[in-house]
Amino acid sequence: MVRIAPSLNRIVTAFLAALWLAPAAFAQGADSTEVERLLGELAQPEQQGWQQIEASIMREWSKSGSPAMDLLLQRGQQAMEEGDMEAAIEHLSALTDHAPDFAEGWNARATAFFHAGEYGLSLADIERTLALNPDHFGAITGLGIILEELGYETEALEAYRAVEAIHPHLESVRQGIERLESKVEGERL
Repeated sequence: MVRIAPSLNRIVTAFLAALWLAPAAFAQGADSTEVERLLGELAQPEQQGWQQIEASIMREWSKSGSPAMDLLLQRGQQAMEEGDMEAAIEHLSALTDHAPDFAEGWNARATAFFHAGEYGLSLADIERTLALNPDHFGAITGLGIILEELGYETEALEAYRAVEAIHPHLESVRQGIERLESKVEGERL
């Protein structure tokens, strides 16, 4: 198991509290009423068209309200796709500096930090993402993955369950819950 600073326990507690206590905040360009409606539809386990709903939510969350900031997000995402984490982090850091209330900028940079192996920096950006948008199922999934990799299985299970409540269609989350339930809670009789 990886050795980490004792302060991670406080950070994890703050993340998990943010999932349940923080009010939802959205980018200036996103239509929060539309996102709330879409999240309601996505949360229905029997929803057939969930992929289109998920894509619509992600499109809304990716609207910063500024063409320049949207371009920084696109450049950061493109650099990640090309495997250039240094460039991705550079673009996304400029984005978070200039649009600190844009949750998707923080989430994208958290993803780049994760791929660069910078879990502490990724966790910090996930915390900021969730403070701005506690329904961000991608950020919560990332939190669960990092917590599981660091050996915080109980906390990872809680994160995966939070994702499932928002987005019950993700197979990787369902598998994470099944895997961790047996480890954390034992085999069911």
